[in-house]
Order: sequence, then structure tokens, then C-alpha cells
Amino acid sequence: MRLMTPSGPNAMAKAPTITRSHGMRGFLAAFLCLTAILFTSIIAPKDASARTYTAMVIDGDSGEVLHEYRPDHKVYPASLTKIMTLYMVFDALEHGKVSLSTRMKVSKRAWGQAPSKLGLKPGETITVKDAILALVTKSANDIAVVVAEHLGGTEVKFAQMMTSEARRIGMKRTTFRNASGLPNRGQMSTARDMIQLAIALRKNYGSYYHYFATQKFRFGNRTYGNHNNLLASYYGTDGIKTGYINASGFNLVASVNRNGKRLIGVVFGGRTARTRDDQMKKLLDRAYIKLTKEGEITVPRPRISPDDKILPADAQLLIAKRETMREAEQPGRIDTQTVVTRLKPATRSGWAIQVGAFSDQRRAQEAVLAAARTAPDVLRLTRATVEQQASGTGIVYRARLLGFDGETEARAACAALRRENLACIPVNSDDAG
Repeated sequence: MRLMTPSGPNAMAKAPTITRSHGMRGFLAAFLCLTAILFTSIIAPKDASARTYTAMVIDGDSGEVLHEYRPDHKVYPASLTKIMTLYMVFDALEHGKVSLSTRMKVSKRAWGQAPSKLGLKPGETITVKDAILALVTKSANDIAVVVAEHLGGTEVKFAQMMTSEARRIGMKRTTFRNASGLPNRGQMSTARDMIQLAIALRKNYGSYYHYFATQKFRFGNRTYGNHNNLLASYYGTDGIKTGYINASGFNLVASVNRNGKRLIGVVFGGRTARTRDDQMKKLLDRAYIKLTKEGEITVPRPRISPDDKILPADAQLLIAKRETMREAEQPGRIDTQTVVTRLKPATRSGWAIQVGAFSDQRRAQEAVLAAARTAPDVLRLTRATVEQQASGTGIVYRARLLGFDGETEARAACAALRRENLACIPVNSDDAG
């Protein structure tokens, strides 16, 4: 076929027609490109500008809803997914399918997961206990796949198992597509469903719940901190997990036990980790105030008995807070103080254990309570203390437990805490001043 080119008197007249044709083609190309972009935006996960805020707080004992905002709106759970992954691990432990020492192999697919991850190479193995701690603290995506493949054969099959179990425990609007929470359009949940999961976990596998209070996890030559900042910054927090992907924003499920009253809260869609945490604290504070006004919480008024018995850690924390308030009202009253009132005469040995030194007083108080919760049998006769001391960089708050009968007993207590991944060093309190 011979191509014809315009010539003769009509050539100039036809030229504009050819120009318009190219213009139309360009317009059609641009239109199709725009259509493709719009279509992609419809089926792809929402971006940061479209994140949805939802929240819910309940009384963990009665189930009463104390706050809710769009609790049934479907959102991306992100790494809150790993709570369900851990639920499945605890189920396998309970039914004898695995033990804490069972070693699970890392596949090439697990190794190839996006961060956050431990970075184990294909062919390496990890114990079930270390996998639990890696999921709780580091929120390791590679280890989530290791667990999924060990328990389900494939991650796809494991996700189906997760969804089936979710339905069984009352998570009506949740669907899982993977074990990690990495982006997937079909993986959705709600604030109410996450509350339901937290309730079921404590009810069915409460003996494993203490893992969620782990603040540090040492693996190989590295130590990983827990992403749940409330463990160290909000009194009474004992779990459970954070989550984040760009499409969901910053998410958190938190469980708090204060004065014998447990609250469970969920926040989805925080702009930053800090604003999410602040929002959760605000909601929990309001819930506790509401319960106090309704007479459901009685704040204890600790007194030192004539025979100088040790008060519970919770009562000691109340004393610490009152001492702190008095110090704020009368600045400079004490230069270097023991914040918690001395409730027991010092032993002759002068030995203590230190579970942390912090620039923030509340974190020091939380560290003392965390230690007391972790090893109550070992620490029941000790005296909790948070000591304020000036240093070259400012004020340091030392979290200590005093009253050990010699260095050997102090070292044994530290060993018990280290086994639960809590930092601890024995100290001679005579050297502390």
C-alpha cells in the first residue's frame, strides 16, 4: 500500500486536519492515562490523606463501652494483625502442636519481607519463644511469615486459618490476608473487632499474655525495644501492640489495669506515634474518671502500719505521686530525695537492685512496678524506691528495689528479672547515698 502525501492546491487545506488528528490522539492518550490513575486510586489502599480515625474503650471486666467513635468502620489493621498471629501461636502451644523451644525454619519468602524484620537468612531457624518476643517488640514481618509457614504450611493458608478463628471469637468484620499486616487491600478490621480479639486473648490464653509487657528483647548481638510506648509512660499498662502502614496511620491496642479495674482501648489512624499515644492516654484518663465518678473505682488511701509492713506496689506508687506533687508545690524543699516513702528499715547488707535510670520520673516509677509485676515472689519483701539525683546532664531518677539480704540475694533477683528480658543490676545501696 502506497502512502499518499498531500499535494496540489488542497495540500495546505489538508495539513490542519492532520494536526488536529495528532491533537486528538494526544487528548485520548491523556484521557486514558488519567482514567488509569483514577481507577488505580479507587482499588489501591487509601493514602495518608484519607486515613480514617476510629476509636473504642471498654471496661475490660464488664464489657461496658466507655467511648466509641466509628467502631465498626473497616480500616487497615497494619501490625495489629500480629496480635492474631500470636493468638494462633498461643493456640498451638496450648494444644501441644509446638513448644517454646520448637525451632522454625526461615524460608526465602520470609527472608524477603519488607522491614521491620530481624533479618534472618534462608535456612536459619528461630525458637517459638524468640519468635513471640520478636513479634511483640520488633514487630518483625519476616518472623510473622516464619510462624505462618510453620503452622499453616503457607502464609495464604495461615491467613485463612486466622480469618476462620477470628469469626469464631466474634470478629465479624475482619478479614486477614497475611500474617504480618503489610499492605493488602483485602485485609481489614475494625476497632470493635480488635477489642474482641484482646478480650479473647486474655480469656483463652491468659497464661501467655505477659509476653505483651516485654519492654526489651535481646536477639543475637542486638536489643530491640517494644514499640508500645505506653508500657513505660502510662501507669498500669501491661500490653498489647502497635501498628503502622501508610494507608492506616498509627494504630494501637492498649490494655491497662489500674486499681483493680481493667480498660481496653483501640485507636486507629493517628498522624504520628506520639499523637496516637496522647489520644489513647486521653481516652483512658476520661474512662477512669468516669468510672471513679460512678463509684466503680475506690482509690486506696495507704497507711503505714505500726509493725512497718510493706505496702503493695500500687500503693507505693500513689505515695510517690503525692510526694512528687508536694515537691512541685514547694520547689527546692528536697535536693536529693527518695520519692517513695521509706516503708521498711534498711537492712545491714545495704544491697539493692537497679532496674533503670531515667530522665523522666514516671518512667522510673513504671520500671519499678514492671519489675514487681514480673517477679512478685522474689521481690515481695523489698522496698520500691525512685531516687532523684543531680547529674552533669540534669536530674536522673534511679528505679531501685531495696532490702536484699546480701549480694547473693540481689544477684539472684536480677537473674530472675533478666530471664524475663528486664534490665537489672545489683548495687550496694551504701554506694548510692
